[in-house]
Formats: sequence, structure tokens, C-alpha cells
Amino acid sequence: MNIREAKNYIKDTVSAYLKKDEFGDYRIPVEKQRPIFLLGSPGIGKTAIMSQIAGELDIALVSYSMTHHTRQSALGLPFIQEKTYGNRKVSVSEYTMSEIIAGMYDTMEESGITEGILFLDEINCVSETLYPSMLLFLQYKLFGKHAVPPGWVIVTAGNPPEYNRAVREFDVVTLDRMKVLKVEADYPAWAAYASERAVHGAVTGFLESNRESFYKVETTAYGKTYVTGRGWEDLSDMIKLYEEDNKSVNESLISQYITDEKTIKEFAAYYDLYCKYKKRYEIESVFTTGPDDETAEAAAKAPVDERLALTSLLFDTIRSEIRQVLLTEKQLRAIRPAISPLIGSGSAEVSDKLEELAAKETAETDRRDRAGNLSSSDRTMRKHLVAFYTRAKERVDKGEGIKEIFNESVLSLKADTDRELSRIDCMFSAMEKIFGRQSNEMLVLVTNLTLNPDTSEFLLNHRSASYGEYSSVLQVEDRGSKLRKQILALEEL
Repeated sequence: MNIREAKNYIKDTVSAYLKKDEFGDYRIPVEKQRPIFLLGSPGIGKTAIMSQIAGELDIALVSYSMTHHTRQSALGLPFIQEKTYGNRKVSVSEYTMSEIIAGMYDTMEESGITEGILFLDEINCVSETLYPSMLLFLQYKLFGKHAVPPGWVIVTAGNPPEYNRAVREFDVVTLDRMKVLKVEADYPAWAAYASERAVHGAVTGFLESNRESFYKVETTAYGKTYVTGRGWEDLSDMIKLYEEDNKSVNESLISQYITDEKTIKEFAAYYDLYCKYKKRYEIESVFTTGPDDETAEAAAKAPVDERLALTSLLFDTIRSEIRQVLLTEKQLRAIRPAISPLIGSGSAEVSDKLEELAAKETAETDRRDRAGNLSSSDRTMRKHLVAFYTRAKERVDKGEGIKEIFNESVLSLKADTDRELSRIDCMFSAMEKIFGRQSNEMLVLVTNLTLNPDTSEFLLNHRSASYGEYSSVLQVEDRGSKLRKQILALEEL
């Protein structure tokens, strides 16, 4: 299975394990809750999906890499305890609490969340002295004499032996106590994730045309070379920062994330062309005045890869802008019910409430952080909420009304929405002028707009006549959007 399928399977399993009967007992007894063993190639997202699952289920997550643990840290340290058996006093060996078990109790204390996932990575690379204790742990959820707290589901992960010389293959007795999920690198599954994470257009554009370069782990005469989904995502993040500072993205930078020489050179060449096309075709003019006749003719006669790169550039630009509009819309939807009761209240009361709301969001962020289930998108969202409440309080203290402050943000959002709809119209007009109404490039653009989560949500809730026209002509439908519920229009207070 691919990593997206594995995520859904693990999420469903955790939900099932945490179901209780009418007496508050777990429907599947703890000793019968088989740990999950996620076996897959390195860099395909095994660790990343765990925080996503915990966040979506609103449970805690505690993660450890087992290669960092010795027998003593995992099972606890021995100490002598005096005990009395009958009339006889004896010295008995006891053990301190395992660092892993203690970590779960610390998380529960700090976050207030009592159920969660214990994720143990590289479990098939445990030390020689710790290996015999793993069977007891996997069957009875015990580290030494200390049990995993009730309500905590065990998920483990590891790499196959061909990727890691330290791997110890589990025997049948051990495997029979786990739910084994074998996960393989899969570009379409990663592409959907990349779309959600807004991975740089040069990366996604290159991989669309070179899918065989998405994932490689090979042994050559010069050692191991590897290309992974994690490497592409990390490279994307760095490219964005380099571009902000007008720094050069070259083979030296790329090789820090991608080690296959052929892939390095091919992506470096593609990125150079990507930047050249961006400059040559004056991308911003496509969304405003449209390309002049000379530029349009040059693009129409360009090689296939250049035409597709231009299409990718246009889509990447509009997607990035729409993502920001949706983020603002989501923030205002969260703010509206919180401040609606304040309409008509005195400025001092409003000011105190805004301060309280900011503190509440900050506390919830800290709680989720301690629980280990706070995603980067959720963190960004909460930071923006705190910023809004803080700025609004400063303006209220100066005599402004909260209703006017909020409505100002709504009007700004509506202006941004109208601007994006206008830019989409210009983009379609330019695409028809350059490539034609029913061209392959137009089909690629409409398909990307339809399948991308951000653009499809935006177009579902904000009618674009040009998108409707071209998607109808090309018979492209978003089947998924039919299952989504329309979000209520954001109205002024």
C-alpha cells in the first residue's frame, strides 16, 4: 500500500482500539490490541503521518527512535528495595520507570490528554541487549515492570533490511503479535500530499515529467545514492527561502537533499529553465494585461516541456495566492463567533475579552504542542488568530469598535477574492490566446485547478465563469467536490 492508504488504515485502527462500551471499558482489551508495524522504505513519510493522525483524532503523540535507547533507558535502572515477606525482611531488585513510559505520563500531565499514540521508530534496529524484551513489550505492553498507560495505542515503524544494515528481522512469533503494514514509495500519493503542502512548482513540475526520479535508493561503485519524498519536500522549502533572498539555487544546494548525480543535474537544468520561462513570459502580465502577441507566439511555438512548464508556473502562482485567501477566510470564520457576542458591549469589556481570547489561543497552542499533535498549518492558523485579537485590542483601546474592525477585514477578504477571480479570468484568456481553447495545456491547467484541494475549494465556493466555461468544454469534473458541503458565505457583522 502507499503512505496515504497506510495513514487511513492506522487512523481507523486507532479509532477502533479507543472505542469503549457502556461501562467505559475498551471494546478490544488492551492485551488484544495488536501494535501496528509500519514497514517501508526511508523517507516516504512514515513519521509525518503520525502527527497528522494524532491531530485529526485530537489525541496525544509521543515519539521515540529506538536506536537511541539502551536496555537501561527503555526498561529502567535497577535499585534495591527492602521488603518483608511474612516475618522475613529481604532485599529485592526493583526498577525505575522507563523513560518511554515516563514520557507518556509527562505528556498526559502537561497536555491534559489521556489517550494517544506511542510511536516507536526503527524498532527493528534495537540493541542486542534490548531485543529480548521487545516480545514482552509487543504482547503485554510492558517495559520492565511498567505498563503502557490505558488508552495508548502502539505504532511502530522500521526499514527493510536492504536499506539498513542494523536491521534485525523479526521472527514469526514477534510478527504474529503485530499488524504489519508494508508501505511502498508511490508518486501519486506523494503528489496529493505535495499539493496540500504547496511544494514548489519547480519540484512538482519536474517530477510530473520524471516520475522515475521521485524515489531511488541504489548502491553504486561510489556508495549509496538516494532520492526520497522527504528530500524533495525539504529541498522545496529551501528553494522558497533562497528565492526570497534572491540567492542562487545550484547543484551544490540540490545535492544536499538529492544524492543521485543524474537526478541532480536534470533537476538543476529544469529549475534553470523554470526560472528562465518565468522571466521570459513575464508571468505577472498574464494575470493582468495578458501576454503581447510576440510573447504569445513564442510560447505557442515552444517545445512541449517549455509549454508545460509555463502552464505549471501559472497554476503554481494562482494556487499560492488562493491558499492565502483561504487561510484568511478560515481565520475570519473562526473569529466571527468569538467576537459576535461583543457587539454593543463597552470598550473596556471588549478589550478584556479580546485579551482573554488571545490568551486562550496561546494556551491551546501550548497544550497541543505538549500533546505532540499540532500540525504546522494549525500552528500558523492559531498564530494569526492571536495576532488579530492582539491588534484588535490595541485598536479598541484607542476608541475603535470591534464591529468596524472585523468588517474591515471581511471587506479586505472580499476584495482579495474578487481580485483572484479576475486573475483567473485573465489566466484563461491568456491560455486560450497562446495554446487554444481545447489544447492539452488548457486541459492540464483545468485538471490541476480541479484536483488541487485549495483551488477546488475556492472555485467551489466562489463562482468563476471562466473556470466553469473551460471545465465544461473540456469535460473535466471534480467528483470529490460534489461530496463537499458548501461553506456558508462569510457575512459582515
